[in-house]
Amino acid sequence: MSAADRDLHTVLGAGPAGTTLAAELARRGHPVRLVDRAGAGDPLEGVERFAADVSTPEGALAAVEGAAVVYHCVNVAYHLQVEAMPRIQRAVLGAAETTGARLVVLDTLYPYGETHGEVMTEDTPWRATSRKGRMRARLDEEYLAAHREGRVRVVLARSADFVGPGVLNSSLGGATFPAALTGGEVLALGDIDLPHSYTNIGDVATGLATLGERPEGDGRVWHLPTAPAVTTREIHVMIERRVGGALKTAVLDAPRPVGPFDEVFMREYEEMFYQHTEAQIMDSSAFERMFGIRPTPLSETIDATLDWYRGLPAR
Repeated sequence: MSAADRDLHTVLGAGPAGTTLAAELARRGHPVRLVDRAGAGDPLEGVERFAADVSTPEGALAAVEGAAVVYHCVNVAYHLQVEAMPRIQRAVLGAAETTGARLVVLDTLYPYGETHGEVMTEDTPWRATSRKGRMRARLDEEYLAAHREGRVRVVLARSADFVGPGVLNSSLGGATFPAALTGGEVLALGDIDLPHSYTNIGDVATGLATLGERPEGDGRVWHLPTAPAVTTREIHVMIERRVGGALKTAVLDAPRPVGPFDEVFMREYEEMFYQHTEAQIMDSSAFERMFGIRPTPLSETIDATLDWYRGLPAR
């Protein structure tokens, strides 16, 4: 096996996080394999696209074969998560154990559950009561146990809600920016006067790539670089200044189907709606101190996101 082969970084999941991460790893000079079921998509310089179903042991093993570092960025539709995510974890964890690859897992804030506005740090207790929050906490306990037992070297990387180029399915994504640019109705969730953390998708990629290169971070949870929380209303004002007019904002104060959030999604999202009725404040200072990486300022994130949405073909 050549030195280049031993340095292979495999990214599982070709959504916004996985695709942005693959590009970042290639930019850093790593050979990169980007895996999803289809193995298709726009070409990315320095990135090999690979088709595999990582919910099966055979597919996961094929996907990670030869990799030094594996990044688990796979997600599934909301109504499938409780059933599918544990199956994917078993397959990916087993493949990493078989091959000896390090495993970097992109995680959520769900294990913390309702915090009643408390700032979330890596030391915040895991108090989830929702089905999806308890499921995520259980998976995280299993990841960390595998690391403690010496079976797999694992690190968990938690992010707040995504925002940025390529991000559509987020509370600050496809329901916000296209309408802001066209004068349509901008959909917002819950109490938009509460602080709410959003993580730039580029910072997600930078943070994950850094953890992949820095094994001294293994064996624990990290919060990925995230700009200080402001209210969603403040973000709307930032957008208004850039588009040159007031947003027509419709606030959804309770979970019900509307716009891009269909009945199937909202039925599953109801138990997570607390994220929009209490402050969601994520602190990433531990990561910033350890690795010397600062989050992208929100002003730059909003600029880049608007530019990306402006470049989308009309639909």
